[in-house]
Amino acid sequence: MKAYLVLDLSVHDFAGFRNYIAEIPAHIARHSGKYIVQGVVPTPIEGGWKPERMVIIEFPARDNAQDFLADPEIQDLFKVRHQTTTSRLVLADGCT
Repeated sequence: MKAYLVLDLSVHDFAGFRNYIAEIPAHIARHSGKYIVQGVVPTPIEGGWKPERMVIIEFPARDNAQDFLADPEIQDLFKVRHQTTTSRLVLADGCT
């Protein structure tokens, strides 16, 4: 069953965030992930959720997503994201 990482983020230090943008795609691919949505400005439709930017990454299975999140080689990149953005991240399983 496919799994999806959904990231809602607001960038407050774009210069510092550039390194993350440049390096993270190779790590995603190494864990068999692919972008479904990449840094777009979404259009809120209902409720009070107003994300500034949205990223959705598809993995072939939950294990791939969890391995990506736990990968020791990219923990420093995650720190960059945490320092340069305000972000919320969820992992959701697909339907099939």
